[in-house]
Amino acid sequence: MPKHAEVHGIFEKIAGYYDRMNTVMTLGGHARWCREVAARAAPPPGGRLLDLATGTGAIALAAARRYPAATVTGVDFSERMLLHAKTKPGAHAVHWLQADATRLPFDNESFDAVTEGYLLRNTDNLAEALHEQRRVLRTGGRLVILETCPPTGPLEPLLDWALRTIVPLLGRLVSGDRTSYTYLESSTRTFDSPRRLAILLSHTGFHDIGWTRKFFGTNVILWATKAQ
Repeated sequence: MPKHAEVHGIFEKIAGYYDRMNTVMTLGGHARWCREVAARAAPPPGGRLLDLATGTGAIALAAARRYPAATVTGVDFSERMLLHAKTKPGAHAVHWLQADATRLPFDNESFDAVTEGYLLRNTDNLAEALHEQRRVLRTGGRLVILETCPPTGPLEPLLDWALRTIVPLLGRLVSGDRTSYTYLESSTRTFDSPRRLAILLSHTGFHDIGWTRKFFGTNVILWATKAQ
């Protein structure tokens, strides 16, 4: 089965308990990180912000609250995720759209900022996804990425064990779904490091690239600016 189809099936399945699992797995950190992503995007007054892999809308809604004069669009390929996003307080302030992040239905340079949450490790073609984001982003616009990443450093053996053992167990206890969260831990442990992602961003046409690790290094926020 192509990765796109597998991932789509997983997210359709977990939509009803996605927020609860994110809160439990990050000890509440996920909501703070989404607000930080929105803050780092910093669209100009009256600008346009695109949130990809919006899921149940955490980043898009944080951006709409922070920038009430901006136009915020949340895109996801999972219809069930979007259905949950549309039920949240403030959802009327966001334009919701079901679309594939590698084939976006927008003109070149349509947005002043692009954000995304946990998109890249779930795509079949990481470089293609980044090129598409660059295409719809205006020159000088900011891309901000929230992702999981493989643990490193002295705690790596412990964190690797936790990802392999605790994440699927939490999936079973909280949602009765161990299989979907086994995919989550495996895709996290095998995904690129922030440094490798930064190199790819540079090759894609971004500069002013930086990142900060979160939650013992298992999550990361990266940011970059579209070059000329």
